[in-house]
Amino acid sequence: MVKHHNQFCNKQDSVEKKRANWGSHVEFILTLIGFAVGLGNVWRFPYLCFRNGGASFIVPYFICLVVMGIPLFYMELCIGQFASLGPIKIWIVNPAMKGLGFSMVIVSAMIALYYNVIIAVCIYYFFASMTSKLPWSSCDDFSWASCYCRDNTMNVTDHDPWNGTRLECVTQFQEEPFNPDLVRSPSEEYFDNRVLHITSNLEETGEVRWDLTLCLLLAWLIVFLVLTKGIKSLGKVVYVTAVLPYIILTVLLVRGTTLEGAKDGIDFYLTPNTTKLLEADVWSDAAVQIFFSLSACSGGLIAMASYNQFNNNVLRDSIMVPLINCLTSFYAGFVIFSTLGFMAHKKQVKVEDVAAGGPGLAFVAYPEAIAEMPVAPLWSILFFLMMMMLGFSSEFSIVETVLTGLIDEFAFLKRTKKHTIIFRACACALGFLLGIPMVTQSGFHLLNIVDNATGGFPLLFVGLLETIAIIFIYGYRRFRDDIYMMIGNTKIVQFAFMFFAPMWCVLTPLGLLAVIIFKSYQYTPESTTNPDIYPSWADVIWWLIVAFSICTVPVWFITHIWVNGGFGASNIARLNRPSPKWGPYLDVNKTGRYAKPYTPEWPDKTGPFSTTMSGDSGIYEYDNTTGTEVNGSTDVFKIDHTIGHQISNDGYENQSFQNDSGIHTKL
Repeated sequence: MVKHHNQFCNKQDSVEKKRANWGSHVEFILTLIGFAVGLGNVWRFPYLCFRNGGASFIVPYFICLVVMGIPLFYMELCIGQFASLGPIKIWIVNPAMKGLGFSMVIVSAMIALYYNVIIAVCIYYFFASMTSKLPWSSCDDFSWASCYCRDNTMNVTDHDPWNGTRLECVTQFQEEPFNPDLVRSPSEEYFDNRVLHITSNLEETGEVRWDLTLCLLLAWLIVFLVLTKGIKSLGKVVYVTAVLPYIILTVLLVRGTTLEGAKDGIDFYLTPNTTKLLEADVWSDAAVQIFFSLSACSGGLIAMASYNQFNNNVLRDSIMVPLINCLTSFYAGFVIFSTLGFMAHKKQVKVEDVAAGGPGLAFVAYPEAIAEMPVAPLWSILFFLMMMMLGFSSEFSIVETVLTGLIDEFAFLKRTKKHTIIFRACACALGFLLGIPMVTQSGFHLLNIVDNATGGFPLLFVGLLETIAIIFIYGYRRFRDDIYMMIGNTKIVQFAFMFFAPMWCVLTPLGLLAVIIFKSYQYTPESTTNPDIYPSWADVIWWLIVAFSICTVPVWFITHIWVNGGFGASNIARLNRPSPKWGPYLDVNKTGRYAKPYTPEWPDKTGPFSTTMSGDSGIYEYDNTTGTEVNGSTDVFKIDHTIGHQISNDGYENQSFQNDSGIHTKL
């Protein structure tokens, strides 16, 4: 009996070791914060805030957080932690909807491609800042400064501030009159003409920018090195990438608030305009921003939660992390607008004249403001270091989501540690190669298309279909019972369901549907919005990206049903039920309806006994030689079947007697 017991325990231990776990709960929280808090918190939220009514925008923003953000966040963390599976494999909960998992991975892969290009630009600026004078502080470098470049030492209406030393400009303005409306700052010129060498439209591809390509290679190399050991290495790196941006943000805030004009910028940021609350665009912007800032429905939350301990308090995490994310966005607004207020003061213009969003803020407006500060290179280095950390902390989790999804789905990828490392290296190399078109001279035009396509309809549709699959097909009550099994049926958890029940069953899906409808109504092709930049075939690329991201859902659904019995109503219902493999990953966590019969197997018998323990008591006595329940036998041992442990007999107390079919629990 001892020999059999040892053989089984070793086998069970090896099974349990197949799934990695976070080194600590802090690692999980920091990873989630790093995943959710990204570049958009710094360059998009402050811009949306001032465009949509200042402090008034916070009202729809937090309402959308409550109605859509936290419910989706909690749902994805729960299902990932419960089954301990990646975003593709998790769909054994509903095999017919497995296409959702592939859609999540595709969207995450697309985001990872262009996100690392943006990080590459941040790396470029980081190294460019390591000089005594920031290169974009003046128009002295004629290799990139055009004839319309004007720095703060020049008269913007003077057609020849170089006093005839730039003959090409003299010739240009003799052939065509000087137009003051075309004057550009040195930071704009540097970004377009030095960093990107951007062409006038998407059709003019131009050449590959070798310096940006090297930065992109460095970015992917860092991603590979950090993710070589999966979450084991990621969990350690996030202590830096998730924490350092907050330190730098605070340093920049202290510096920004001491600058002249900072108060004007902050006042502009916070001044409420309540009439904006009546505009549908404001609510749409709030919903989209909260939805994407939390990184929901891209598979990342499922992947990260799958490495948790089964009974981790996911309810606490699902409230804490979204709140930290939103407060970070609000906090970053003070950093940005205190500095933009300073720049407006220097230029003697209004704050709205210097405010910008997206790349325009990160690579033009804010760098221009930094250039006016004392010891400008230091603040520039800190700013772009912060941007790199924000970018990498999200990029690591996005790429790990793709890798986890594929490794879980295709078992041969994790056959050995060598197989896994080679796969991770090949995935990062492929990501680098696919990103090269976005570091050509027209690359940022292409990046804009990819960003708009992946950050719009695909994730919204995934969110809606995911909610339907979990809450309405799998069933709210069944999902609730799974959560009870995982974190306990306490009063706090029960009280939380008084909130989550109406959200999941009514308000969240209706909110997602409303955003999809409104965005469809708002949609305007890029070739219509910017016809000089985007040809009609750019719209085709946009639709192909959207279709490729979503089509896996109907294609898988139809194919799976057709291959497995056809389209009869009863068969469709059967194929939308959970797979027999659905449940907690480890046998020790399989209780209640997930428990399997306990069939003893001893070395002195030819095979396992099929007798199933059952009854009202939690402890049963079994005869060692016959496998039957007895009372008063001299040759017995006791098994507490609620935990599957022997509790008496010849010194083998508390030894596990689980077999291949799993431990037995009270039926």
